[in-house]
Amino acid sequence: MSKSIRSLLLLLCLAGATRAQVTAAVAANLQFAFEEVKTAFQKKTGVETKAVYGASGKLQSQIRSGAPFDVFVSADTEWPDSLVKSGDAVGRPRIYAYGRLVLWTNSGIALRGLATISDTAVKKVAVGDPKVTVYGPAAIRALEKAGLKDAATTKFVYGASITQVAQYVATGAAQIGFVAKSQMLAGPLSGKGIWVDLPGVDSIPQAAVLTKYGKDNNPKSAQALLDFLDGPEGRAILGRYGYTFPK
Repeated sequence: MSKSIRSLLLLLCLAGATRAQVTAAVAANLQFAFEEVKTAFQKKTGVETKAVYGASGKLQSQIRSGAPFDVFVSADTEWPDSLVKSGDAVGRPRIYAYGRLVLWTNSGIALRGLATISDTAVKKVAVGDPKVTVYGPAAIRALEKAGLKDAATTKFVYGASITQVAQYVATGAAQIGFVAKSQMLAGPLSGKGIWVDLPGVDSIPQAAVLTKYGKDNNPKSAQALLDFLDGPEGRAILGRYGYTFPK
């Protein structure tokens, strides 16, 4: 076999390896669920997924700065839409699920929904940084609607992601916190403390989009992951974590 043919075969193998992996920027509230999605997707397609988890706003900023993510799986619709408008993503962001905001304590406090904010035992309330998270602003809107924002603001401890918000509550740095329901149903936080749903608080539409980098470098595998996430197998996994879906 000639040296040129061996070189060509090597290039083809490397190209195949590249196509067999998707790099995804994924909102932190999805971490536990998406790990299952990754495994199921690879089992079905043979394509490995490398996921980077973080606050949606930070991930969006990284993509705009040229980070090599093939897909963006956000906690909202606005960050993906902004990438399409800036030319850093293509197509129309697809709502793959609706997330739920819940109130959680690991401090033995009796939860009375949002009214718990006013309890004298509550010194610190963990909430996502409204500049980069999605669940943080959702919590603040809920408090404002209930007329509790002013009372809560002086107690806020801001987390850089929903994961950090949960860490504050888990470690006792905050007596209560606004976290994603998905974090409570599986993973290391499952069964710890007490959490309650928040009636009257809207579900959060979460959208995913193919990045320009993904379209230019890995379109088939990237699109296959997005289709899987929004398909029956992906939804079956997400549903176990409390997510609901568009009709």
